[in-house]
This record gives sequence, C-alpha cells and structure tokens, in this order.
Amino acid sequence: MILPIVAYGDAVLKKKAKEITKDYPKLDELIENMYETMYGAYGVGLAAPQIGLPIRLFLVDTDPFSEDEDLSDEERSKLKGFKQTFINAKIIEEEGDEWAFNEGCLSIPDVREDVFRKPNIKVQYQDEDFNTHVEEYDGLIARVIQHEYDHIEGVLFTDKLSSFKKRLIKGKLTNISKGKIKIDYKMRFPAMSRKR
Repeated sequence: MILPIVAYGDAVLKKKAKEITKDYPKLDELIENMYETMYGAYGVGLAAPQIGLPIRLFLVDTDPFSEDEDLSDEERSKLKGFKQTFINAKIIEEEGDEWAFNEGCLSIPDVREDVFRKPNIKVQYQDEDFNTHVEEYDGLIARVIQHEYDHIEGVLFTDKLSSFKKRLIKGKLTNISKGKIKIDYKMRFPAMSRKR
C-alpha cells in the first residue's frame, strides 16, 4: 500500500526517532509498504519519519543510480542491485574528505542543493530479522545512507545548507509546508496548513 509522504514543516521530521524491537506491530507489512511508497515516488531511500513514524527505520535502493552514464563502471556496478533495510542504525564512523553532491528529498519536492558529506562510513544496524551487522560503505551508497540516517536523527538536508542558501529557498519551503506544490505522489502536509 502506498503511504502519503510527510511534507517539510511537519514536526515528525525534526524528531529524533526511537529504537524498535522485533515485536513492533506489523513491521513486515510496514517495510513492504515503505518500499512500495518509495518506488511509487521514484525515490532511492525512505525513512519512517517521512511517513509519519518517529522510529529508527529506513530503507535504501540505489539501483536507479546505476543507470547514470556519468559514473564509472565500478561505481555503477556497486549501485546496481543494492537494496537494504536498516533498523536501529547507528553511524559509527564517517571518514575522508567531504565532497558535494546535489541532493533532493521526497519530503521536500522540487528543491535540490549541493550537500557536503564524508565519502566513507561504518554503520551498525539490524536487518528485518533483527540480526546485527556492521558494514562499511562508500561513494553514493554511503551518501544515500547518510541522508536517510539524518532523517531518523531529525535532520533534513536543508539543515546542512549555508544561511545564504537557506534564505534563497525559504519561499519554496514555505510553499511546500502549505501544500502549494504540484507533485505526482501522495503527500501529507503539516496540520497548520490544513487549518488555514
């Protein structure tokens, strides 16, 4: 089932999410719905806060990036078929020289900006069966994981922009929070915009 994606301005996107246990109600169904929601919006990642749940769960599928002709064959083959569910994730290390990449977010449609992140990360997480893993990732996979991890920490990519860039996009962000945008997937706008 495709779920509505929470729009910029909703308080759930700024909350630090809580850990879950394997008895979380209907977890398998939730994960399935999140993948369906992400694919329906042509995303490469989706975090639970983006569907209104302040829990430490996100998923990533970088397959669409593997079609990018500007990437090396090695990078494209790494991205092809990379699909992973992360539960109770914790980034243990971030290393290397920061690099910029133009990021967007399903909760902030039509806004894309360069964000600087470190290229190498080490992550501890649990899979759908609650087995614990510690993995290292780099490049675009690391970046997508960092972006989604930020969501469960209550951080948006726009929080990482300079104050000048934030001023430039302020009007767009206000319009998104009020629902004054055209999008081709289901969204839920902050309660404040519904009351006006």
